[in-house]
Amino acid sequence: MKVIAITGRSGSGKSTVSAYYGSLGYPVLDADRTAREVTRPGGPCLAQLCDAFGSDILLPDGTLDRGCLAARAFATPEGTRRLTDITHPAIIRELLDGVAAAQSTGVPFVFVDGAVIVGEAFEQYCDAIIVVTASEREAVSRIVLRDGISKQAARMRLAAQTPEDVLRAAADYIIANTGDGRHLRAAAQAVLERLLAKETNGTKEKT
Repeated sequence: MKVIAITGRSGSGKSTVSAYYGSLGYPVLDADRTAREVTRPGGPCLAQLCDAFGSDILLPDGTLDRGCLAARAFATPEGTRRLTDITHPAIIRELLDGVAAAQSTGVPFVFVDGAVIVGEAFEQYCDAIIVVTASEREAVSRIVLRDGISKQAARMRLAAQTPEDVLRAAADYIIANTGDGRHLRAAAQAVLERLLAKETNGTKEKT
């Protein structure tokens, strides 16, 4: 079984691609959901995050105020790296457990959806990388609508993430999201067919 990463900057539409593959019966692991699990009360990361970014990143009920944490962590490269250093080891452990569980399903692929894969430790476990791209204008609009934050905060989040040219250079497959859902699903299906063909004939390709 192959591990296929689906990555892209926030607002690129990678989750839509992941949902499409999930609808076809393929296991899909969500790194963002895993990040929420490891930062829940009693989880392995919450106390370290409070030490690093202040105890006021907690809501009155003791759960993490993700907006507050994001504003502090993504404000500087150092903050972003500190967030990564605290959370990624725990996230990777959980994802690898999920990959191991997916092996029993008998499918050829397990997909891992995550914004921060390229250049990070989990990349070494991936057999191929799909990068979903979108224009910054479209990405900002989606982030604002999805997360209820300002355009400035959305741009700050994008600026703290891996540059798109770096993602493209690491990609085995690129899906350009133009904002048309039907086109996005068709592009995702085309990549899936190429992955299946690669499994059959053992060739590797980039696009």
